[in-house]
Amino acid sequence: MQMKYYLGIDVGTGSARAGLFDEQGRTVATASQAITMWKPAPDHVEQSSEDIWAACGQAVRAALKQGGVRPAEVAGIGFDATCSLVVLDAEDRPVTVSSTGRDAQNVMVWMDHRAMTQTARINRLGSPVLRYVGGAVSPEMQTPKLGWLKENLPATWTRAARFFDLPDFLTYRATGDDSRSLCSTVCKWTYLGHRGTAGEGWDKRYFKKIGLGDLADEGFARIGQRIRPMGEALGQGLTAKAAQELGLAAGTAVGVSIIDAHAGGLGMLGAGKVSPAGLNRRLALIGGTSSCHMAVSKAPRFIKGIWGPYHSAMIPGMWLTEGGQSATGALIDHVIFNHGATAKLKAAARRAGQSPYEFLNAKLDEMAAAEGVRHPAELTRDLHVQPDFHGNRSPRADASLKGAVVGLTLSSTLEDLARLYLAAIQAVAYGTRHIIAEMNRKGYAINQVMICGGGTKNPVFLREHADITGCALVLPREPEAVLLGAAVLGAVASGRYLRVVDAMAALNAAGAVIRPSRGKGAIYHDAKYAVFQRLHTDFVGYRALMR
Repeated sequence: MQMKYYLGIDVGTGSARAGLFDEQGRTVATASQAITMWKPAPDHVEQSSEDIWAACGQAVRAALKQGGVRPAEVAGIGFDATCSLVVLDAEDRPVTVSSTGRDAQNVMVWMDHRAMTQTARINRLGSPVLRYVGGAVSPEMQTPKLGWLKENLPATWTRAARFFDLPDFLTYRATGDDSRSLCSTVCKWTYLGHRGTAGEGWDKRYFKKIGLGDLADEGFARIGQRIRPMGEALGQGLTAKAAQELGLAAGTAVGVSIIDAHAGGLGMLGAGKVSPAGLNRRLALIGGTSSCHMAVSKAPRFIKGIWGPYHSAMIPGMWLTEGGQSATGALIDHVIFNHGATAKLKAAARRAGQSPYEFLNAKLDEMAAAEGVRHPAELTRDLHVQPDFHGNRSPRADASLKGAVVGLTLSSTLEDLARLYLAAIQAVAYGTRHIIAEMNRKGYAINQVMICGGGTKNPVFLREHADITGCALVLPREPEAVLLGAAVLGAVASGRYLRVVDAMAALNAAGAVIRPSRGKGAIYHDAKYAVFQRLHTDFVGYRALMR
């Protein structure tokens, strides 16, 4: 009997990745290809859909070669990607979203915050649909971005025949099927998935109210008339052209797509075949440049400042609530690589044969021993970071917030950098604690965090998150949980599994568990968490004074 493999293709902020998994959900091969990014103006972040698609092909070919897998052995393909906005014309050619006017730059990246004015206006106007996005839209969602395009690039608005969320662009390019995913449309476009999948979830009054009434008048043809659940097989599978571009077999099954963070949920939450009650205690934390916090429930839960509740946006039939932090890995990197001791760090790490993170972690242990503290976390007793350098996604839902550091001195040594690095990691973890607290106040009982992403390679990041949240951190058996989540959709599209939850149960497995420390360490973090809350209160007070 021929071995079958499932392929996950993930487009993140900086690269396209491909992962091959066997029928037990074990990693066979992974490969990555960088993608280009432009920042032509402050808060403008752009990419190219052609560059992204080419990178997907390069990553897939490399994964096939590495795993020794023949194209005919790939039974199903799933795509996930960032929730970036892609614009095409009637001939499927790129249409610019850029102030430069270059059509190649036709993707407005999720982290692009140019639509702040449109975001504020939409939230002031109010609408019943906002109840399903935590009470307010974010500039990382698509209707504010569409508003910016219409107001600032009218030629683009006129030329555009299709506006895609990036995951849906990928499946369209692969199959020619213009169906859109419940995940992307519900989470980022204000589609009300609980109303149905034949377009009835679009709220015409909302679009007319916010100045996008022409989309409603067109019957929403440019943003999606057929909305489908994740994993459902699309069209006739891979077209011959797409198969040639990806190095795969024509006709290979392709599943309806999912947003990248949500794919991470599919790659982790099913470990151990948990019941709905068990899922109520689990949070999926998908970390990277930013972080997303996913939890699901049988009934909708409305939580101020937490996105959702989204119907069937991750696990079909269940309601998703989604917290998030706009800058986590990006914040830690910003702290490390923009400090007076950065050059010293790079040189010292190079001499030690370590990464900068490994060097800083060792430095923290050395400092803790020298200063006689009971736990390395206590090195930040007088140094505090307010982490909203790129605004607050949740639960404060205010993209205009800024970061702060309290407790700086005139010194700029490697030890100072290590202390600030630790304080930044702790600040990110306090943000996660805040999100979990708001979720638990509304009916969740989260005490397990299923975690994946770049931070899981960093023991200090893991330790601080466990100790600060008080939750057990569960790592997935397969470290590439996002790619596995995409492959879950490919497995469903192939017909091997009838439901997403069945594929999750078969392919998910837990790995190592990091348990929180208790006692005096918990008391220390309770005090610093109170400082974390006070920093926000003080920042808001400063704004009031400056008015």
